Amino acid sequence: MIGLGLDPAEVLDPICSRAGCREAAAWNVNWRNPRIHTADRVKVWLACDDHADYLRDYLEARDFPVLVTAVGTTVDRVPDVTSRA
Repeated sequence: MIGLGLDPAEVLDPICSRAGCREAAAWNVNWRNPRIHTADRVKVWLACDDHADYLRDYLEARDFPVLVTAVGTTVDRVPDVTSRA
């Protein structure tokens, strides 16, 4: 899913974006790089229950704003304030 430009709501069987994981995704990890993107540029990784925290923490450690939502939820923007699942 990473970098494919697909709308998560259009994917029939969303799979976790964590390397090597093939579990069904339950979460959207919405994020952006504030150094190059405005708040309305949203990138989405998908996460299973086991990897949602891992992916969120990975992005937060790099000071990227993150908003975790249920899979299939569309987010128009990722504000600078982060939100935990």
